[in-house]
Amino acid sequence: MPDPSPFQRVRTALEPLVPARFRSDIPLVPVVRLAGAIGISSPLRPGLTISGVARSLDRAFAMSNIKAVALSINSPGGAAVQSHLIFKRIRALAEEKKVPVFAFVEDVAASGGYMIACAGDEIICDNASIVGSIGVIGASFGFTKLIDKIGVERRVYTAGENKAMLDPFQPEKPEDVERFKKIQQDIHEGFIALVKSRRGAKLDGRETALFTGEFWTGRRGLELGLVDAIGDLRTVLRERYGEKVRTPLIAERGLFGRSKPGVLGGVAGAGLTSLLDSPSLSEDVVATLEARALWARYGL
Repeated sequence: MPDPSPFQRVRTALEPLVPARFRSDIPLVPVVRLAGAIGISSPLRPGLTISGVARSLDRAFAMSNIKAVALSINSPGGAAVQSHLIFKRIRALAEEKKVPVFAFVEDVAASGGYMIACAGDEIICDNASIVGSIGVIGASFGFTKLIDKIGVERRVYTAGENKAMLDPFQPEKPEDVERFKKIQQDIHEGFIALVKSRRGAKLDGRETALFTGEFWTGRRGLELGLVDAIGDLRTVLRERYGEKVRTPLIAERGLFGRSKPGVLGGVAGAGLTSLLDSPSLSEDVVATLEARALWARYGL
């Protein structure tokens, strides 16, 4: 074997002095945290949207010499379209950069949260994580008896016979409900197809409840093929890439250096600009209640 050149010897000698972030010999796996209800945002409970996470995803996949990209997911679900857009962006970047994606589930990856997790080539969760809920839900209220009681008359004028479909202040019509359920069925079929395309033969074909909207613990999800392993981000990545693996968190920064909503989630992710730009207190309260209801469904 030939002796190393003087340049190589100097490089080897100086390498320990180079900051870790500039060293190509230390494995690098950037982490993007995707936390919150999807498509539902308020200043105190930021949610996930494609516009809120796209730049973080782009930055993570654009880093040099990465071994993989890790997603840290904690979401009870939410808007179907936003879930699918985030899923598609992750898969497009993974295929473009030709790097594997690991999806690590924290408390929950359910419904749209599980759809996003399916963007990972492997899904890893805790024994007590909640996964699944492969279904579609829509909820509203009916106020017809209330407005009758207080003596309010509802007046609606439309062009198009179905424009006022499922108006909560008018009596519910069976044909409107049936029409809405058909829309839900279309979305559900697309969700099922996506999960099957990503999980394939890993799914337990004997389990008839897989696509009913039911959800399970991580341990049971492993048995059903919904996840690949039980573990945590730090341990798994060290086992795969060594003790020195670097896992920098990629987060967009807003005004005053605070993390933008949808990347880190929670109160800490809400910048002052979000509070100032809030359209109305009532909308914030509704968004917070909607997000709270999603989390509460899984006991969180």
